[in-house]
Amino acid sequence: MKKIEAGLALFDYANELICGVDEAGRGPLAGPVFAAAVILDPAKIIVGLRDSKKLTAARRDMLAIRIKADALAWSIAQCSEAEIDTLNILQASMLAMRRAIEGLHIQPTLALIDGNRCPVIAIRTEAIIEGDDKVPAISAASILAKTGRDAALMVLHQQYPQYAFDQHKGYPTALHMERLRAHGVSPVHRRTYAPVRALLGLE
Repeated sequence: MKKIEAGLALFDYANELICGVDEAGRGPLAGPVFAAAVILDPAKIIVGLRDSKKLTAARRDMLAIRIKADALAWSIAQCSEAEIDTLNILQASMLAMRRAIEGLHIQPTLALIDGNRCPVIAIRTEAIIEGDDKVPAISAASILAKTGRDAALMVLHQQYPQYAFDQHKGYPTALHMERLRAHGVSPVHRRTYAPVRALLGLE
């Protein structure tokens, strides 16, 4: 595994089949953590790719459709709340990334991972700090992971409307905390996260 620090020039990846990889949903108190892997088609340039957090929801949704249509390969994976509580969020994120890479129907030779850690996997990996705003394939993965998770939280909202998952997507906002205190901990809340542990009387 090689780390590329922010501000340094990226290596020349000639003759490599690259997939970009990113995750979404480490911080929320509820719902799964998602990851995506994308192999872009160099013959089909997708304009506007960048860190999903810097895009509007509407723009993310539009780009997600384009990525799925034009990429050589893409895959979205997740780790459940139970897996997060068992493994811890870091290891669950790494597992979701590995599942995303392994889910690609084309085998890449190199996975470029957003952040400073890489999942353990058979192919070569490199971690790139702020890669989701530097490497188009990672930006694309960031968008698919985010839109995939947001869609999953809308489904959870239908199952548990009292928590307003459609508004905060599981993040510890004032509204979410208010609903948690009013309705208690649901089956999709992460029990090892401090605010949830406190409500369960485990702190």
